[in-house]
Amino acid sequence: MPPVRDHIRVVVQGGGRRPRGAGLAGVLWAAAELAVTVGVVVMLLVVHQVWWTNRQAAAAAREQVQALEERWATTIDTAEQVGAPLDAGVSPDPGGVPVDGAVVAPAETGPAMPSARPAPAPAPAVEPPPPRSQSAYAVLRIPRLGLVVPVAQGIDKRAVLDKGYAGHYPGTAMPGAQGNFAVAGHRLTHGEPFRYINRLREGDELIVDVRGKRYVYVVGKTLGETSERDTGVIAAVPRSVVKPDYGYSEPGAYITLTTCTPEYSSKYRLVVWGTLKR
Repeated sequence: MPPVRDHIRVVVQGGGRRPRGAGLAGVLWAAAELAVTVGVVVMLLVVHQVWWTNRQAAAAAREQVQALEERWATTIDTAEQVGAPLDAGVSPDPGGVPVDGAVVAPAETGPAMPSARPAPAPAPAVEPPPPRSQSAYAVLRIPRLGLVVPVAQGIDKRAVLDKGYAGHYPGTAMPGAQGNFAVAGHRLTHGEPFRYINRLREGDELIVDVRGKRYVYVVGKTLGETSERDTGVIAAVPRSVVKPDYGYSEPGAYITLTTCTPEYSSKYRLVVWGTLKR
């Protein structure tokens, strides 16, 4: 009788066609990983834009304020040592007393003595040169907000506003002068110096220091929202052309602060106006 042999059959499964759901699961997993990666990158960009640029710009603005104040202190000390008016631009006559940039001859105490040559005519006062474009030349202080920010000439985004400065609109008046001293500043990111100017109220002080001189303005009116093309708000006599009920009608010495509104948007402009107190 032939020996009985056991036949073992080995069945191998899964060697054929892959289940239809496996490919879809892989695609979904890859898409999820991509979404997470994109989300992390976007979050890092937001952190950089909102947090890091604020720190950088605010620190640089503080350094610029300190540099301006040190420069002014040196200039004032030098002017006092030589007895010259700060903005006269001329040296005083040794025998006279400088008054508003002009030299006044001393009173005579005896007989007139003959002079070998006639006394020179008083030199005219020299106006200080206008600030260079995109350079910081003033400091704006807003006590209610605890704000101290440098003011630079021009409103170029990268060269001025993104540094955390307030930008002086070209063509508007200089601080303390008749007309409208108009400035712009970021409300969010890059130091956001004008973040809370919506909190200013009538009677609040806006102080502008320029090379040893201080000009104090007092908040008078605000315009909560207007078009970015409303050029009337920075006119010599500021009045909105979009909302004519807001603004002034008489010549004077004004200050205008402008920034974007609402928060996290640049669609409209928020405006604060003040008048010179002293």
